[in-house]
Amino acid sequence: MSRDADAPAGTPEALRPVPTTVEGLIRQRLSDALGGIRGSLETTLPMLAFVISWSITQDRTISLGAAGVLVVVLLLARLASRSSVQFVVSGVFAAAIAAFFALRSGNAEDAFLPGILTSLAYGVAAALSVVLRWPLVGLMIGATDPAAREGDFTRWRRNPAAVRVCSRLTLVLVAVYAIRVAIMGPLYLAENVAGLTVSKVVLGWPLWAAAVALMGAMLLRGQTPIDPGDELLQEPAGPYPPR
Repeated sequence: MSRDADAPAGTPEALRPVPTTVEGLIRQRLSDALGGIRGSLETTLPMLAFVISWSITQDRTISLGAAGVLVVVLLLARLASRSSVQFVVSGVFAAAIAAFFALRSGNAEDAFLPGILTSLAYGVAAALSVVLRWPLVGLMIGATDPAAREGDFTRWRRNPAAVRVCSRLTLVLVAVYAIRVAIMGPLYLAENVAGLTVSKVVLGWPLWAAAVALMGAMLLRGQTPIDPGDELLQEPAGPYPPR
């Protein structure tokens, strides 16, 4: 099957359609890297459960318990469907960091500070990655490349067209992080917990969905041919020679 079409994240590589364009290949890799709406929710919901519970009760046990119960439910759902628990684990770390900041200061809004600082750091890093021609989206694609199993995370850089497309897509991520900081930063300084909670939800998977939709539109419009023999389409046969 050679037509350029998308397959759901998690579809085995051998069962996927073979892309005929650079943009089609990148769509497949991004689907794996971003985890879709479900993955974004799994990363965010445990942290929100803690923050909302802490804001209402100021009780450490109840707040941590709410986050913990949600993690267990999400984990069991993943195990039942025999799918990756990667994003549930990410949610555990996000909730743990948020709990540390909130419990340390006693202020619910401080639970959002790590996310704001992280968005700021990612935004700066993403912008620099474009300038240095190591776009962040390219690194995401490299991490889901079958060649990564053999230790080669950067073969996408050997395709100049892939680097150009990944650079444009990375600028979308820069905009996402800038929007988050521009909205949540002032709310944090104003100690507006309600506004931060709503913003965390809206600027979580809905913003990611909008960004992915924009990326998808960019990729659908692009028609950069890729040679069927290009190494980006090949399953790794073994260790790569030194570069």
